[in-house]
Amino acid sequence: MLDLLKKNIHMNRQKGNVATQLTLDDDFIVPDTMDDVEQIILATGEVQVESSKNQGDRVIVRGNLAFQILYRREGGGLQTLAGRIPFEESINVPELDEKDYVQIFWNLEDLTAGIINSRKLNIRAVITLEVKVDALCDAEAAVDVDAGGLPVEILRRNEDVAAISARRKDTFRVKENIQIPGNKPNIDRILWQEMKLQGVNTKPLDGEVHVDGELMVFVIYSGEGENMPVQWLEESIPFSGELSLPDAIEEMIPSIRVRLIHKEVEAKPDADGEMRELEVDGVMELDMRLYEEERVNMLSDMYSTKAELILETGEACFEKLLAKNVCKTRLSEKVRPSGADRILQICHCDGTVKMDEITPREDGLHVDGVLEVTLLYLTSDDSEPVGSSVEALPFSCVIEAAGMNEDTSYQVTPGIEQLSAVMLGGGEVEIKAVVTLDMLALQPVCIPVIQGVRSEPADLERLESMPGIVGYIVQPGDSLWKIAKKFHTTVEAVMEANGLSSDALMPGDRLILVKTVQ
Repeated sequence: MLDLLKKNIHMNRQKGNVATQLTLDDDFIVPDTMDDVEQIILATGEVQVESSKNQGDRVIVRGNLAFQILYRREGGGLQTLAGRIPFEESINVPELDEKDYVQIFWNLEDLTAGIINSRKLNIRAVITLEVKVDALCDAEAAVDVDAGGLPVEILRRNEDVAAISARRKDTFRVKENIQIPGNKPNIDRILWQEMKLQGVNTKPLDGEVHVDGELMVFVIYSGEGENMPVQWLEESIPFSGELSLPDAIEEMIPSIRVRLIHKEVEAKPDADGEMRELEVDGVMELDMRLYEEERVNMLSDMYSTKAELILETGEACFEKLLAKNVCKTRLSEKVRPSGADRILQICHCDGTVKMDEITPREDGLHVDGVLEVTLLYLTSDDSEPVGSSVEALPFSCVIEAAGMNEDTSYQVTPGIEQLSAVMLGGGEVEIKAVVTLDMLALQPVCIPVIQGVRSEPADLERLESMPGIVGYIVQPGDSLWKIAKKFHTTVEAVMEANGLSSDALMPGDRLILVKTVQ
């Protein structure tokens, strides 16, 4: 009785990757508690996905576009209008199953805010939603055989597979107080706030995942007192900590996406009761996947010199780690923003990486895109104290991954390092930045495997018709295993009869083959 010993490998199979684009267009009435709008200075937005649900062969995505608009009110001064535009999108994904794991990626392609009248604004946005659907599956491979005393010759093959070992979502919170510097006035009212992640690093440890980076906070506020100019403050809050993940091991390969899902800045009184503190509250969501690279020594072929073995074969599909690589592109460009002659000081710059075209090729992933940099500056015009400009810096980058093709599954996480904007004089601004693209690429591989085996009595008539000893000239494509199996002997017997120290053969080699009968 022959029994195969099999190994189950937990795989994360990508079932679908579908992208769609939607346009949002809505009008907003300025609340009665706010002043009339005279000029829009800056408009920003972010996509907030609240839920995704598998329904038949569709994924239903619900969320909001959260926007904020910094505007100059009639009579001077600044105010911020914030709002949300809800959306619901149905995205077709063939072969979708209710238990499949769905990831939603998004990109705000364009956001424009226009003035209809002093009490009414129009908001238009173009959003790209990308749905990635994965399914956990077990790939089964025979790794040994219990022959029950029957002499069996076994050929093995080694396959390196990337098995998924852990998959989980969790949150990490940063809550800090920022003190207003002594040379700045007390806070009367926060006019504008931004919060972004920078330099985030994650790595698996034994039983947990480490995360560190910086939370960048930028605030514009009006100071207490009459005729007080607009104030601004920019601070970096470093953070570091661990999240529990019992299945994690330090040697695992991480694929972790980090994003801010909650950000809030609130003015607070200090110990003396003066409004000189900012309470910062940021919550990050970590979508964590950990892969373990494992070498599986599986059965490739088998036969017996005492019986006929009937093999049942099939196909098993695995994922191999193709590359875990980072591409860094240094950008430097001189620009002349609109209204450059009035710029007194650049108080803030913020960047967004947009990947326009991603092409897998033999040498790696070719990415073309732009770094959109928003400049916020103070002007010499008292009636328009704050201005803004958006500049686009194109870039191209190749993330090296030899052997990449259209079947390769990959995830690219963009980032920005060392972003700065410096006045050069004459209205020119020099923007410098480093764009980082972090990629994990997995290559699907399907190979023949042994799924079952049974033995039947040896064909004695065929064996008797075979010569007991024969001379053989090695042909192209031959291996010692193929030759031994064909002539009813064993690899060890062929090596011993011919004085071979290794199983390496060259076409034209001459061998003496002796039939083995048991």
